[in-house]
Amino acid sequence: MKPLILGLAALVFLTGCQESPTGRNRLALVPDAVLADMGQDSFEQMKQQNTVITRPDINRLVQCITEALVSAAQARYPRAPMPDSWEIAVFENATPNAFALPGGKIGVHSGLLELAENQAQLATVIGHEIAHVLADHGNERLTQELGLQAGMLLVGLFTESEIAENQIQQALGIGAQLGITLPFSRAHEEEADLMGLEIMARAGFEPGQSVRLWQNMAQASGAQPLEFLSTHPNHDTRIASLQNQLETARSVFETVPPADCQI
Repeated sequence: MKPLILGLAALVFLTGCQESPTGRNRLALVPDAVLADMGQDSFEQMKQQNTVITRPDINRLVQCITEALVSAAQARYPRAPMPDSWEIAVFENATPNAFALPGGKIGVHSGLLELAENQAQLATVIGHEIAHVLADHGNERLTQELGLQAGMLLVGLFTESEIAENQIQQALGIGAQLGITLPFSRAHEEEADLMGLEIMARAGFEPGQSVRLWQNMAQASGAQPLEFLSTHPNHDTRIASLQNQLETARSVFETVPPADCQI
């Protein structure tokens, strides 16, 4: 038994040790197809259990912004695994939030549409969530949740059906109900912020609006607690980090046509 465990550990290390799009070392063992199925199942469950907004103007706006961001992400991170297609839904939910699941599933809350003052601020959050998918953060977290079982999943000794639903939800960054977002690690959040800023700038969205968006979040949190803030890094720290990267992002933004998603 011990040789089997040692052999499995060696296989796990050799096949699962990777670099994220920013060059950070990480361990991600869950097969992409399995993770995409998890994202699909979770997204379908959300659409069945929550109100989906069908207003054409709202959906066209979110679709346009997302398409611009995805195109920019492909150009900026060509080696990152990219879903073949993306599906977007706008949910009736007052929490100013968005999420992206493996397999290219994106959800936007109506509360974010109300808080964002312009399309660039909306692109800030959507770009951040797309970055979580491109960086495979859900895979990392599920690998950590499963431990040795992740290696067994990789070699077919463990199946997707044997993974507890709460483990899947935690790995994907969602709770049992739409509107509850679970925190990724600080390293994941910082990486998604950096990647999201570069993606939005390359897509033609003014990167300085990312700072303004988080200032809006901070002001709104003074009136009521926001789950998006409470489960993510302190907004002052996030704003300072984004400000440190603005010069680089603006140098990219100045080389591309400005985005125009006014529908």
